[in-house]
Amino acid sequence: MADNLVIVESPAKARTIKKYLGKDFEVLASYGHVRDLVPKEGAVDPDDGFAMKYQLVERNERHVDAIAKALKKAKSLHLATDPDREGEAIAWHLYEILKLRGELKHKQVHRVVFHEITKNAVREAVAAPRDLSLDLVNAQQARRALDYLVGFNLSPLLWKKVRRGLSAGRVQSPALRMICEREAEIAAFEPREYWSIDAVGEHSEQSFPLKLIEFRGDKVEQFSFTSEAAARAAEQSIKAAAGPAAALTVLQVDRKQRRRNPAPPFTTSTLQQEASRKLGFSAQRTMRIAQQLYEGVDTGEGNVGLITYMRTDSVSLAAEAVQEIRSVIARLYGPEAVAEEVRVYKTKSKNAQEAHEAIRPTSAAIIPADIESRLEADQFKLYALIWKRAVACQMAHALFDTVAVDLLAGEQSSQRHVLRANGSTLVKPGYIAVYQEGRDDASDEESDQVLPRMEVGDSVKLREVQPQQHFTEPPPRFTEASLVKTLEEYGIGRPSTYASIISTLRDREYVDIENRRFTATDIGKIVNRFLSEHFHQYVDYGFTAAMEDELDAVARGEEGWTTPLSKFWKPFIRQVDSVEKNVTREQVAQARELGIDQASGKPMSVRMGRFGPFVQIGTKDDVEKPRFAGLRPGQKMDKITREDALALFILPRTLGSSAEGEPILANVGRFGPYIKYGSKYVSLKDDDPYTVTLERALECIQAKQLADANRIIQDFGVDGIQVLNGRYGPYISNGEKNARIPKDRDPKTLTLEDSRALLAAAPVRPMRGRGRFAPKKAAARPEAKPAATADAKPAGRRRRAPAPAPTPRPAAARAAAPRAAAAKATSASIAVAPLKPAGSKAPHAAAARRPPGKAAAKPRMKAAAKSAARATGRSAGTKKAAGAA
Repeated sequence: MADNLVIVESPAKARTIKKYLGKDFEVLASYGHVRDLVPKEGAVDPDDGFAMKYQLVERNERHVDAIAKALKKAKSLHLATDPDREGEAIAWHLYEILKLRGELKHKQVHRVVFHEITKNAVREAVAAPRDLSLDLVNAQQARRALDYLVGFNLSPLLWKKVRRGLSAGRVQSPALRMICEREAEIAAFEPREYWSIDAVGEHSEQSFPLKLIEFRGDKVEQFSFTSEAAARAAEQSIKAAAGPAAALTVLQVDRKQRRRNPAPPFTTSTLQQEASRKLGFSAQRTMRIAQQLYEGVDTGEGNVGLITYMRTDSVSLAAEAVQEIRSVIARLYGPEAVAEEVRVYKTKSKNAQEAHEAIRPTSAAIIPADIESRLEADQFKLYALIWKRAVACQMAHALFDTVAVDLLAGEQSSQRHVLRANGSTLVKPGYIAVYQEGRDDASDEESDQVLPRMEVGDSVKLREVQPQQHFTEPPPRFTEASLVKTLEEYGIGRPSTYASIISTLRDREYVDIENRRFTATDIGKIVNRFLSEHFHQYVDYGFTAAMEDELDAVARGEEGWTTPLSKFWKPFIRQVDSVEKNVTREQVAQARELGIDQASGKPMSVRMGRFGPFVQIGTKDDVEKPRFAGLRPGQKMDKITREDALALFILPRTLGSSAEGEPILANVGRFGPYIKYGSKYVSLKDDDPYTVTLERALECIQAKQLADANRIIQDFGVDGIQVLNGRYGPYISNGEKNARIPKDRDPKTLTLEDSRALLAAAPVRPMRGRGRFAPKKAAARPEAKPAATADAKPAGRRRRAPAPAPTPRPAAARAAAPRAAAAKATSASIAVAPLKPAGSKAPHAAAARRPPGKAAAKPRMKAAAKSAARATGRSAGTKKAAGAA
């Protein structure tokens, strides 16, 4: 067995690194996070110094066991997780678990960091390890705790005041605000008419475009001509000034050379932006493919990491990488294509963190075309993009010859008319031969236009004058690229968070994407309005950026990790409690009046309900119950008219009768459109209940009856017990519980007694609900923990009587229990003192140890005393953004 055990995060990376390190090293993967906050209330306890309760990620338990088993035969442990805060935290959590299990005795522990997966980089990193950085760990824990506190309290509040399944987050919510504010700008925008005066000139038998820049001695502005009449009058004035010969005179010629320099190499943000513009990739897709390129791809000589670490704010490049890039440029494009001096780029991003390199190829000599056959299509596209950008950044500038020619119509006077011709010619392509940066919303610019040679005093023929009508346009909606760019400019989020922010907004149905641009949905607008009105401070762009600054200070060791949490918590939870008590669902729904229903004389309104937007006729105070109708797909609350709303109330539609004489109705319910025949229902998947015909309804009913006949294996007719065919095979149900059928039993031969026995042994369906406002549940008895004693501090706001002392057990059992509990690592409080790896002189996390006999506090979040709930953290086993919770 190898003496050295190396831990990375993914099996693909493990295979690549194993090849580089040789037989003396065993390389295993943690498969992402190994520990996360317990998925219930009390995971973060503000009343106990923000103590955090962790538990082993269930899906990765077997991987941790494999690491522990391999460590028994090794002499040293090398923690080689990713080189960012999250990677540092994963390494620390694994260290803590192994230490609790007693696996680190007499073992050397090292933290290994590399930014590219190449043989030299990996070997150099292993040869020069460092200690775990508790500053980075604490910065990540502070972010995790902050996101938990925000999500755990705001999300259930949204469930109570708006509808279930919604979420709010420290970073997600400002991003939603940006999209909603842009929607509001567009809705409020009033287009304004203006006209431009274009023309066509001719000289030396060559035609070229002209634009009026001066009219009657005044500079032409955007709104100089605001009507067709004014534009036509200007047209006639210019033609009259040019005279019968339609001649213009060259007044001035301005020739210049213009340089254009290449963009810096990619950061995470700019990579996501360019991949969106040029390749049509979403941010999530970009990061997934980049992860594959980083971890290693088989290029014919085994797995090779093709790019450097893809979560970075930096635009700097290693000196060796720059030298290689410049040599590749000289070989492929000639010595003249290499920049005269090495280009050095400095990061402009607000809150840039961790001195990584920019994203670049691990070797510029690996040309995309040479490995295209070894890569998947998306991998090739993204690698080519990264390679071109990195190579272009060290190439010579592009050189353009530009010329501006001013032409006079008529005589020189204070009432003169001047037109201009602009020309541009690419003289030296430089880096443009390889790469040119894209733009989201390019402004109208003159395309490259070669003009004939003209000198002052030359005569130019005025071929025609062309007034053009225009209207001002609202600001464009955000694309993924422009949203990421704006988030970065405001300092909101981190490189690894952008993809999950966008994913969460889409998953929660806060936004739709139309023509690759974000539009806010009705529910998105209501959530944003609710948060902006009642939690404005916490969705403010400045607050989120300032919090990132504080987390950076924690990472640098300048501030304790609980400091930003303490500043945030008390005013935040006071506001949550105030909104819970004082703001009603009706206030949040923001009903919009549509007028009066002529048939009933009652008011009509559109509002948001628990199951989506709907129109209501009448009020809750009326004697008769109000009538309701849900909006159709594509209809918006802020755009629906009274006439549109009335059309919704044609449902339910009576289509006719079935062969048995049962009435057939089409309607929309809680779960979507349906057909009702008698007392039974058929869901409509592709049909519109407003237009579906009787013939089509009968087809749907027949298909449903056939499916039901095949679904029921046995119906005992007692207590609702049936044997059914389900999606995952046959099962027994009584409407309250479902029971699996043993594989060795034939469902058709089951008796009523057999079915009752299996149902009795089946678990009860779990109640739905989570968060601080979920229904109360009986508190489960906590598992024993090594540090806990009989006088442990009770959880929650109220003091409770101490739990009864446990029944005495034999000494051997008492000695074994703490070790067994530690081995399971189901619950462990974090250490907040400086961490030192095994083998160091200072004791590890001494300040976190409690004196013998003193009970460990039972962490419980103060504001979550009402109910048990799940934490809103990252998914187990994956690296998701902490800020997107």
